[in-house]
Amino acid sequence: MKTIAVLGTLDTKGEQLAFVRQQIEALGCRAILIDTSTREGCAGIVPEISFEDVARGAGTTVQEIRSLKDRQKITSLVIAGASSQVRRLLDDGKLDGIMALGGASAATVGSAVMHVLPFGVPKLIVSSAAGMQAYAGKWFGTSDITMMNTIVDVVGLNGLVKNVLRRAVGAICGMSENASGSLATLLAGGERPLIAMTEDGSSERCASLVRELLEEDGFDVVNFHAQGISDRAMEDLLEQGFFDGVVDIALVGVSDELFEGNRPGGPKRLEMAGLRGIPQVLAPCGLNMTGAGPTRKNSEKYSSRPRMLRIDDLRMGTRLSPEELLLTARTIAEKLNKATGPVRFYIPSKGWSGFDPPGGVLFSPEEDQILVRELRSLLKGEIEVVEVDAHLEEPAFARALAGGLAELMKVDVRA
Repeated sequence: MKTIAVLGTLDTKGEQLAFVRQQIEALGCRAILIDTSTREGCAGIVPEISFEDVARGAGTTVQEIRSLKDRQKITSLVIAGASSQVRRLLDDGKLDGIMALGGASAATVGSAVMHVLPFGVPKLIVSSAAGMQAYAGKWFGTSDITMMNTIVDVVGLNGLVKNVLRRAVGAICGMSENASGSLATLLAGGERPLIAMTEDGSSERCASLVRELLEEDGFDVVNFHAQGISDRAMEDLLEQGFFDGVVDIALVGVSDELFEGNRPGGPKRLEMAGLRGIPQVLAPCGLNMTGAGPTRKNSEKYSSRPRMLRIDDLRMGTRLSPEELLLTARTIAEKLNKATGPVRFYIPSKGWSGFDPPGGVLFSPEEDQILVRELRSLLKGEIEVVEVDAHLEEPAFARALAGGLAELMKVDVRA
């Protein structure tokens, strides 16, 4: 029997949550209602996990939470307490899926709680606020959350509301029934070592050939498009224990995090593989340039630079300054020097991305060496910096990356 946790406020959605529990049980699953109300709940509806339990999970009491005047503090405690209860269910093997029901507040609390759960646990937010684009990106974050836009407000139990809730229950029960096993099963993986690889639009040929070569050698490769969300998700999955090695081609998330670019990779970028001690090979795709288009928050700082690559009206790029290249190198070195596993950094001498071809407006191998020299001087001795006489998008460079990872993995997968 699959177990579904259902988050919601019994004081405002008690009737609907009770209906959801009934529908889950009608489909042969077990429902665990988790009450996140900050006021008295709905009379006659008893949750499996009460708000008293939620408060206890946050290290406080219902009375203390209700005495607070700070709404943000209250929400933080509710999230902490519900997260603790949900994590306990997962650790006890009593959680196969989770659903949150309500408006914007329910989506905020529910998504934050879902973020503590690993990839592969079905997560569904059912909300009349799901279509609010200003919030949806925050709710999704780097978690594999599914959202259902109810269109109608979830008030009462008229025919339309019942139809929405039945479909939502069918979705979360179906996802839980068809999930590919427990987290332990996912982490165990298959017979082939699992490799995470970053790429972007300026390194597609390189990434495609690396993937082909590694798969021929017996590895499975999972690609992450380094646009600031997917590469953050990769770091989260690495932290959760997925992957046996990393090919990190597009490191632009590191520099964009430093200089407030459009693709910031977050504070954990380039750290989790090293902390886990798994092999990683790296390339500098995008590290010598940054966006300069109108969508960037500090675009005026970059749009006036003399060298400008214009892709369209929104996407423009310019080179990082020598000072920015130095800071990028220092940040990368600081992160990589903490690695407990093998690391190798490959540098293509004839251009670092598809936007950086020989003779192109942003091509400047002399300036690129500012970053390379700083890396060499700061990286610990066991981290090798290998220069390859090729452009990043040329086959020779892809072969170097694939061969380098296979060597560091020290796995004869073809035996």
